[in-house]
Order: sequence, then structure tokens, then C-alpha cells
Amino acid sequence: MSLEEDLAELCAANAFMKYNHIVLKSVERDRAVMELTVQDESLNPYGMVHGGALYTMGDCAAGTAARSNGRRYVTLASNLNFLRSGMPGDVIQAVGTVRRRGKTTCYVTVDISNSEGTLLASGNFTFFCIDEN
Repeated sequence: MSLEEDLAELCAANAFMKYNHIVLKSVERDRAVMELTVQDESLNPYGMVHGGALYTMGDCAAGTAARSNGRRYVTLASNLNFLRSGMPGDVIQAVGTVRRRGKTTCYVTVDISNSEGTLLASGNFTFFCIDEN
């Protein structure tokens, strides 16, 4: 089984992703794409996509991109800037791209956009490798 297949299987078994309706669309070395079709439970009280849904997508995309080298990582720090809101029925994508790998950390940027390509959020995530040396 390839690393991409392993990561796809890991994401498919991730109860948190399932609960939040987030699916892996693609993964390759240093890049992962997650997708969310906005559901009622993805919305805040004002009828817009909850910031937590966008953050969760970003963390999942960034974490999967970090793990694309076959090692295991956990989120160490993150920053996500909310630029626009998603709306009911939107299909939203989060793209995580590794910018730098170190011995114990991995730095990943994330852009989250709707199906029209409008940037909804952008940020960065730093991961710590939990594999033993």
C-alpha cells in the first residue's frame, strides 16, 4: 500500500473528520486537499460557516500534508486569519502545503477557499514530530 493510500485510509477512519463532514480529496508529498460541503451543523448562529469548521479543515489539511513524509505529527502552534465567511451549500476546500521540514518540526501554510475560488481563510501551522528517533 502506498503512503497516499495509507493517509487516505487514516483520514477515512478519522471520526472527528467524519463528524465534521470533512473528506480528503487528494494527497501527495508535501500537499493535501480537504473538502467540506457545508451542512447545517457547519453554521454559526448567524447562518454563516462557523470559524471552527474552517479551522478544523485547515488543521486536517495541514496535518495530512505534514504526514505525507510518512512520519507522525501533532499540532504545535497555528494561526488562521478569517477573511470571508462561507455560506450554506458552499463546497469549501482547504489546501495544506509544506513550506519547511526540520528534524522535529514541520511548517505548513493553508489556504481555504469556496468553489468560486474566493479565499475564506489563510494561515500557518507548525507541527511537532512524535516519532521516536
